[in-house]
Amino acid sequence: MNETEARALVEPRIALIPDFPEPGVLFRDLTPVFADGPAFRALAAALTAPFEGRFDDLGGVEARGFLLAGAASALCGAGVLTVRKTGKLPRAVLSESYALEYGMAGLEVHEGELQPGARVLILDDVLATGGTVGAAARLVERAGWQVAGIAVALELTGLGGRERLAGYEVYSLLQY
Repeated sequence: MNETEARALVEPRIALIPDFPEPGVLFRDLTPVFADGPAFRALAAALTAPFEGRFDDLGGVEARGFLLAGAASALCGAGVLTVRKTGKLPRAVLSESYALEYGMAGLEVHEGELQPGARVLILDDVLATGGTVGAAARLVERAGWQVAGIAVALELTGLGGRERLAGYEVYSLLQY
């Protein structure tokens, strides 16, 4: 399936929720895509296709990135690195903090989870300002792995996310 066909399956299934989480915001809900097997499969395949042969493992960013990485793993056979919110992993971790609009947040990975030098394709649902995915990329590098690329289902253009990820190859199936 090509990128155009994947977009045709995915885009009509995105639910548009006005004024969520606050007035003036149009939220694009991917859960109907996840609930539709062919659309979900098309999305997972589309996110990995541009990077085929250039990654060893998939880094799923909590929480929807877990779904995307799991589905993509089933299609391509790569392992999944869970990039969790702070305080969720039970073994020794590496942590990375990043700024939110009103405060700070953090991500963690288990130390030594992947082979040294592993090429990790980072997957997430949305690229907005780039804070979360940028933190995931820094964390992957600090762990001694390589960022093979970043792939997201939706990119909210105009929020500077792609610019904040300069130096990384970024792919988004849909842009708004």
